[in-house]
Amino acid sequence: MDEFISKLRDLNIGTIKENEPMANHTTMKIGGPADLFIEPSSIENLAKTMDLIRQHKIKWTAIGRGSNLLVSDGGIEGAVIKLGRGMDKMELNGTELKAGGGYSLVALSTIISKKGLSGLEFASGIPGSIGGAVYMNAGAHGSDISQILTKAHILFEDGKMEWLSNEEMEFSYRTSVLQKKRPGIVAEAVFQLKEGDRELISSAMQKNKDYRKETQPWNYPCAGSIFRNPLPDYAGQLIEKAGLKGHSIGGAQISDMHGNFIVNAGDAKAEDVLALIQHVKDTIFDLYGVKMETEVEIIGRK
Repeated sequence: MDEFISKLRDLNIGTIKENEPMANHTTMKIGGPADLFIEPSSIENLAKTMDLIRQHKIKWTAIGRGSNLLVSDGGIEGAVIKLGRGMDKMELNGTELKAGGGYSLVALSTIISKKGLSGLEFASGIPGSIGGAVYMNAGAHGSDISQILTKAHILFEDGKMEWLSNEEMEFSYRTSVLQKKRPGIVAEAVFQLKEGDRELISSAMQKNKDYRKETQPWNYPCAGSIFRNPLPDYAGQLIEKAGLKGHSIGGAQISDMHGNFIVNAGDAKAEDVLALIQHVKDTIFDLYGVKMETEVEIIGRK
């Protein structure tokens, strides 16, 4: 690892930190240290980082803004690659938008709305990055990334970079090919938007934001929706119906506002959240025979 770190520093690829607490990089404010934390300053430096990772056979994990992530208390082995500063550029050509994987989804949707372009209204309250949103086909309010993405520039583990079309991304509910078959990092993505009425777009976005504020506990550290909706049922409704709202283990609590949110109510550990997740799974299966699957990504040492 020392030789790997030395070579990274020689290449001046961006920010490099050892034993970095992942609680600093997740919206749940939970997570032990990463052996190595890397924030490349450009797509080129991201590619150089992956080349070195491959050469030195280092385990790696990519993250964005940490909004759909639960990191174990034991931290993460190997290198964590964060798409952030330097990976947050955007270009607008008419109604075609190109954005870097590190760009904030909320910030991007706000900028685009002010230009009178429609298509990202659903994303106005999703606190993630473009890379993470494409990776998991993020969505809300009846729309998702698959509705507007035309292609994504992906860096694969073998060092190759490819543009994958919407069809090649194999999108489905909160899933893409990057989760199922071909692990990779979303360096940038291209979206096709539409011209619209600026006031109507802003109104729709504000309505979405207000709905989130009224129904979701963003005043506490949380990771967004914990479970996938077991359609035709909804995870939050099943959890509330089971009387689990407000149930807590350690510092982790099922939100009083929304059953599908677990909040860090005070010094919660990942083990508290995991125990609460298992309790929900067991309870819902016992009561309704429904198997609950997590939407939040759970990573790190066991």
